[in-house]
Amino acid sequence: MKEMNKFFFKILFLVFITFSIKAENAILSIGSSDSKVTIKVFSSLTCPHCASFHNEIFENLKKDFIDKGQVRFEHHAFPLDLAALNAEIIVRCHVDKDKKFKLLEKFYNKQKVWAVGSDINKINDSIKKIGLELNLSMKKMDKCLKDENAQDNILNQRINAQKKYKIESTPTIIINDKKYTGKVDYQKFKKAVEKKL
Repeated sequence: MKEMNKFFFKILFLVFITFSIKAENAILSIGSSDSKVTIKVFSSLTCPHCASFHNEIFENLKKDFIDKGQVRFEHHAFPLDLAALNAEIIVRCHVDKDKKFKLLEKFYNKQKVWAVGSDINKINDSIKKIGLELNLSMKKMDKCLKDENAQDNILNQRINAQKKYKIESTPTIIINDKKYTGKVDYQKFKKAVEKKL
């Protein structure tokens, strides 16, 4: 009986770990999970305000708080169109977390180049060119873009976020489960984070 219980608990533990890893992998995050402050940003890769937030706030946040273990940053996919969805899929196509964030950065920096026009095939070609810069192969990206589970995971994240946080626009920023509604100015944002530390 003791052996059966040990076996059962081992299986239960493995199932728990597997689900924890899947949940962890579903959200792109950086920083210590023990941080006092968690910043969640619900963002669409085709949204210009989201690009501004990432380009003007994220790097400062990383240097001042994330790298010091004070803040955990989470990028939550909230695609507003098919182009944003496909770009998110390519971000998640990489297995390396640092490279995922590099891809995110490149998509925001080059948003005016790839996120234009109505021809999704041309947009996908532009997305894949950015993926190539971070060593993703065309074969792997094509496979990722055809993966219905990847699409479903991202869209389910969006649906769940809409239900839980009543998101009306992107980016929506949550600091420790409280919506940050101020202007996206780094000094004001920094003060809002410091109040939580």
